Amino acid sequence: MDAIQCLDSAELPLQQALTQSSHVSGSPRTVIILQTAETPEQIQVKAGLFYAGVIAGSCCADDPTPLCEQPEYCELQFDINRQTAETIVTLLTD
Repeated sequence: MDAIQCLDSAELPLQQALTQSSHVSGSPRTVIILQTAETPEQIQVKAGLFYAGVIAGSCCADDPTPLCEQPEYCELQFDINRQTAETIVTLLTD
């Protein structure tokens, strides 16, 4: 779980999962492990991620207010190869 939180946002498909905003913010993420499974070849982890996004260009140039973050959520599957530790991350959709 800590390893997922430490990943750079660009390493995860968070941008593609946005529903309330247009860009992923740099705010910390919260990760919840939803399910795990193992096969002889890999470890599979399904995780829910709570994170924030911002709506770019929503404020006037002279507006002193900070960008308003919008809450976002997505579910990802991590398929981890047991031999190489290579990980494939897949965005899960309904």
